[in-house]
Amino acid sequence: MYVSLLGDCFCILLLGSKYFPDHRLPENVVATTDAKSALLGADYCLHAVPVQFSASFLESVAEYVDPGLPFISLSKGLELNTLRMMAQIIPQALRNPRQPFVALSGPSFALELMDKLPTAMVVASKDKKLANTVQQLLASSHLRISTSSDVTGVEIAGALKNVLAIAAGIVEGMNLGNNSMAALVSQGCSEIRWLATKMGAKPTTITGLSGTGDIMLTCFVNLSRNRTVGVRLGSGEKLENILSSMSQVAEGVSTAGAVIALAQKYNVKMPVLTAVARIIDNELTPKKAVFELMSLPQVILILL
Repeated sequence: MYVSLLGDCFCILLLGSKYFPDHRLPENVVATTDAKSALLGADYCLHAVPVQFSASFLESVAEYVDPGLPFISLSKGLELNTLRMMAQIIPQALRNPRQPFVALSGPSFALELMDKLPTAMVVASKDKKLANTVQQLLASSHLRISTSSDVTGVEIAGALKNVLAIAAGIVEGMNLGNNSMAALVSQGCSEIRWLATKMGAKPTTITGLSGTGDIMLTCFVNLSRNRTVGVRLGSGEKLENILSSMSQVAEGVSTAGAVIALAQKYNVKMPVLTAVARIIDNELTPKKAVFELMSLPQVILILL
């Protein structure tokens, strides 16, 4: 079985001594930056290029991609100007609407996977047979894989949880306490569910591994890049200084810009995630955002 690794995987392979100094590559894994040799004869392609750069990258290597090569996307986010998900970006950039596609998502930090700690993730594809095949390809004694046909739900949850993690980090950075954190994250989960279901996703996807599971990991654990951006914003740092000091991409920063457009397009109120977008655009300070959120009209819950 030949699996090609494209994108951030190259960085991890080539700079492993920097990011994972205590781990060695398996002997059967070979690192290369030559897309042609990586793709030649591959049975699967794991795509981990950041979303905002995926289209241009794929267009540059499209000539080497077999039309039947399944792409397993690890990238989480929405293209800023087009609002496209990876399920749209990959086939369109490769000029092949039938390019097999699978989204891999769920609560998982690479370091814990490499340490073989128990982890559970989801593969989503419209092609049930392909989803089952990828499940068997990736599953192991320490990695449990579930399958789903809800590609939209898995992708939207995976994209917007990064924006919510920035909000959670801001709460932490401002020392607003556990009550605030619980209120903010639960509200953010509802906003993601409201939007995703308007876009055709299943509510159960948003409450599952690739939704709530991934949200909890990204919002509450210090290893999260997006949460770290939020913590530093909440502590008073400028966004440009934060990003210039980071060696990895925090997808939530770019994805936040798509939130307002999506909220307007689908007529969904998303006060928490919209506030993050406005903070990133320098339209709002974290302190002012908290004041606005706390000043929203009181909600009446109706139990059915």
